[in-house]
Amino acid sequence: MTSTLLQAAYKAIDDKHGEDIVVLNMQGISLLADYFIIAHGNSDRQVQAIARELQDVAVKEGHEIRRVEGFDGARWILVDLGDVVAHVFHKDERAYYNLERLWGDAPQLDIPEA
Repeated sequence: MTSTLLQAAYKAIDDKHGEDIVVLNMQGISLLADYFIIAHGNSDRQVQAIARELQDVAVKEGHEIRRVEGFDGARWILVDLGDVVAHVFHKDERAYYNLERLWGDAPQLDIPEA
């Protein structure tokens, strides 16, 4: 189920033209989730559209949305889907928080295009 959710979330981000999509395998590293997906959009509107698409796809496929944080500010939106947590940044914020470096011990995964 997680791989289906991971692929659906990746595709949702890609469908809304999220940029520089990175998937981190967090198994054995973090108790928060099995996978983090990190991506960014170039405007507040795009960041919100990506987060909205993530939620719509998750609901359509029968997955629970545990929480969404940061939607109104659209600088860093966290969409918690349980085993998969998506971090959707505004381009200006992504480099500042640099989650890829923070979680540098997590292996990156290649997700085939759906």
